[in-house]
Amino acid sequence: MNPEIQFVSVRNVIARTVEGTSQRLVFTLCIRAGGMGKRVWVHWAGEDGAWQSSEAFFREPLGNDGAERWTAEVRVPLGAEKPLPGNIRFAGCVVKGDGSVSWDSRFGANYESDADSGVIGYGNAGICVSGPEEGLREGALSVPLEIAVRQDLRAEAVRVHWSTDGWATQHVAAGYFRVDHWDRTVGSNARNPNRYGWGVWAARLPVRDAYRLEYAVECRLAGGGTVWENGGGNNHLARRRTLRVMTLNLHTWQEEDQLRKFETIARAIAEQRIDIACLQEVGENWNGGAGDWASNAARIINSHLPEPYHLHTDFSHIGFDRYKEGVAILSRWPFVLTDSGYVSDSQDVHDIHSRRVVMATVRVPSMGPVNVFSAHLSWPENGFREQYDRVLGWARARQGEETVGTFVCGDFNVAVGSDSFKHVVDAGGFEDQFLKITQPENFQRVFRRKDADPRQLLAHEGRIDYIWLSTGSRLRAISAEELFTPGCYGRVSDHTGYRVEFELR
Repeated sequence: MNPEIQFVSVRNVIARTVEGTSQRLVFTLCIRAGGMGKRVWVHWAGEDGAWQSSEAFFREPLGNDGAERWTAEVRVPLGAEKPLPGNIRFAGCVVKGDGSVSWDSRFGANYESDADSGVIGYGNAGICVSGPEEGLREGALSVPLEIAVRQDLRAEAVRVHWSTDGWATQHVAAGYFRVDHWDRTVGSNARNPNRYGWGVWAARLPVRDAYRLEYAVECRLAGGGTVWENGGGNNHLARRRTLRVMTLNLHTWQEEDQLRKFETIARAIAEQRIDIACLQEVGENWNGGAGDWASNAARIINSHLPEPYHLHTDFSHIGFDRYKEGVAILSRWPFVLTDSGYVSDSQDVHDIHSRRVVMATVRVPSMGPVNVFSAHLSWPENGFREQYDRVLGWARARQGEETVGTFVCGDFNVAVGSDSFKHVVDAGGFEDQFLKITQPENFQRVFRRKDADPRQLLAHEGRIDYIWLSTGSRLRAISAEELFTPGCYGRVSDHTGYRVEFELR
């Protein structure tokens, strides 16, 4: 087996519900390679022999060795002229950030799964968990789980230990084995256990309106002993939803193939499931000062999204002698309020050091209201400190009792480890979230323990783009990635973009 990518299980069921007949495939993989920027695919073919590609998505970390659980889901409805896939063959691959590829194709023979065969597990554990595949769905008050157990283990009882408060309190839910499980749940003719020797136990966890769920499965064996399925030792994890924030300086129409550039950015926003994007150097034709909305970069990017976002933008000054140049916020959800204002001493549109910041409040489902600032500040010798202090005061003034977090994102024109970076650290109130994920020890020393001078500790850093989050926020960063590098979407600007993902504490 390839240690970098391994199939954990496949679910193959033909469902017959009030919505009609469909075949649903769920592929679960364990990934131990790729780093940031990787993509995972499952290639599969039905009885017609036509190969399809379905993208898998990250679900949760597994254990302490960097392993991750990814799943790909496929639903094929039965049509008058379109049969179901039936029996399938499949293989999986992970495309790493450097372009190299690792496969799990059963040494070239491919895996197989018969139509309506239920769940088949792989590996030596003899037990695997299916669901919830997309976290805790909005409005759902309970979570159904399917625990597949190999029959030769002779399971006597299955119990799910779970918690919604980090194990301050915990609960136990019994699993039930029924031979008509598939008929009860989706109207399927699949047998339980199936002919591959795997039987499914079902459990339901009454999580109510909890944001986060952790659980582990205990399987007691008839011959004595217990087998655990606990996500590699760290327990399984499901959340309502996370929040993904991105920042990118667009470089004001300076690249050669602008339309390709905008399409690439939109594709990244869609594929990375970005919820809020903060953009700087957002240009549109000057047009004698009247502007030209049709050429606005943020508007064009938005037009290429599968579903357009809500857009708030304003301009600061004339850039490159021919563009209205400003900042923007794209949000998946509507704005509760928007605002904009100059934070620079100068408000002359012909002065490049005139700097306007846009702000918006967004109510994020399952989390609450967040405040977002998109900023492009001046260099240290041209007013950075005064501009930042005004943004800081503005952000503090907008912080309400219900606000779960405030983001200040953008191009600060000051490097990590510089005197101006130290000014932000010393001012307090905000912390560098990309640093928190990519250099956790240095983050702790600079922002928490305060036992190191960032000018010495981080002097090698050259990054000038930031996603700052207010201290005391109810949000917590859980992953981060540098985007638009040669190994990830390619260059679209003289800046790379940054993406940080957050969960509710």
